[in-house]
Amino acid sequence: MEVSFIQVLLVFLVTFIAAIDQFNFLESLYQPIVMGPIIGAILGDVQTGLIVGGTYQLMTIGNMPVGGAQPPNAVIGGIMATVLAISLKLEPNAAVAAAIPFSLLGQYAVTMIFTIMSPVMAYADKAAEEANPKKIAWINYGAMGFLGLVFGLIVTLFFVGGATFGSTVVNAIPAWLMSGLSAAGGMMRYVGFAILLKVMISREMWGFYFMGFALANLLASIPQLSGSALLLLALVGFGFAFWDYQQQTALKAAGAEGGIGGGDEDGI
Repeated sequence: MEVSFIQVLLVFLVTFIAAIDQFNFLESLYQPIVMGPIIGAILGDVQTGLIVGGTYQLMTIGNMPVGGAQPPNAVIGGIMATVLAISLKLEPNAAVAAAIPFSLLGQYAVTMIFTIMSPVMAYADKAAEEANPKKIAWINYGAMGFLGLVFGLIVTLFFVGGATFGSTVVNAIPAWLMSGLSAAGGMMRYVGFAILLKVMISREMWGFYFMGFALANLLASIPQLSGSALLLLALVGFGFAFWDYQQQTALKAAGAEGGIGGGDEDGI
């Protein structure tokens, strides 16, 4: 695939913004399901970008930093998965699996940046003692710019290199290995969701989980409903969540008004 200077520049800028958003803006712009279609639009294939972004999102949905430990980076991994799928014509699942090394590279980059910034905190403490908020602000701006620059350079270098040499590498991969990559990429989405369930699931919610699983299989088996099955289930889930929220709010309001728990004048 031939890439233009404008495409390379746009990929760099999008990665730059997404990297900063992950740790500073916190608007979820960096999520693969958002980045996938955007990178797809830049490269001329929004549909593939959406498919790859959604697939990668499921894989990373249970990943979260714990203390100073960083999971494989979703920004670089998600963007590179889309780039590989479109520029090298890879099947989406294979592209997701092939992007794992890039996500690990992003993980190492974040750890390196955090390590470099650790000594700078002493300078920030000194600026706080001097009551100089401008110095602290510039420390934050500098860290944000450095993070975006590192991420942007990593993606851009591999984007240009992949567009130039990637086809030769892909053509040299045996068919059985490519099939293995596709199988691994397809499995990772379930692993990511399993991690999320392990963190969030509670005994009170198991009934909803099994009910949703059963409904998903029923809707998927009906050709007329299979295409919109996820949307229908999302609406059903929202309905239950909203109903539960109303019930809990009503109970709390009743308790605050003295309707629950009794009082000194009711003889209890």
